Amino acid sequence: MAVPLNQLGLRDPLRWLALGLRDFRRAPVIGLFYGAVFMVMGWALLKVYEHAPAYTLALSAGFLLMGPFLCLGLYRVSQRLEAGQKPDFGDSLLAWDTRTAQLGIFGFVLLVLEMLWGRATLVIFAVSFDGMPDFRGSLLALLDPQNLGFIVAWLAVGAVFAGLIFAFSVVSMPMILDRQTDAISAGLTSLRLVLTQTGVMLWWGALIALITTLSLLPWFLGLLLTGPVIGHASWHAYRAAVPRENGATGDHAARVEAR
Repeated sequence: MAVPLNQLGLRDPLRWLALGLRDFRRAPVIGLFYGAVFMVMGWALLKVYEHAPAYTLALSAGFLLMGPFLCLGLYRVSQRLEAGQKPDFGDSLLAWDTRTAQLGIFGFVLLVLEMLWGRATLVIFAVSFDGMPDFRGSLLALLDPQNLGFIVAWLAVGAVFAGLIFAFSVVSMPMILDRQTDAISAGLTSLRLVLTQTGVMLWWGALIALITTLSLLPWFLGLLLTGPVIGHASWHAYRAAVPRENGATGDHAARVEAR
């Protein structure tokens, strides 16, 4: 039986961000830890980019793969705050422990998408250039109008795979954490949400992409704040979209979140 979905509005993503910021302010130390992890991932990605730019363009998709799993701890914090409990750092680190099997299945699906994305990116590089360009060359290649075909193909492939990962994971990870559901049902619920309320979810995805992009400068430092805020906000996106199992929906759920 399909999980029912609440009707969302275009103002909701901004409300989720506000609630995410509230949760971060209520548990800043835990949030900063996860923000630091996101920042270090960015540094590592940049280091690899200096030596193997083609692989880095593929591995950059790993942010979309690792992000939901790292955010499990942030989802747990928001869940505890919502229940009126005090969040615990150790509890957030072990948030995956009670749902290992289903999270593993879902992670495998995302990993397959990541590998396909990486392979497609390498193929695009291989057919577009005579050998792999170096760090400086790859930057110039992305900006050279003569390489318009490469740029269009790379962006198109990236958009397809990023869209698939977003569609399958936007509410599925917090859903697996929150209730006794299997990975397939959670992924299909997430996909159905994106397909039936496309405008709101595109707006939410665009906000995440914009905020994340702005956070990359300087030196990924913005992720210290925006990483945990988006993680907490994603929990509230799930809460708004998927009715609670006890039947709280709509305006009542919004009032509970706003407390």
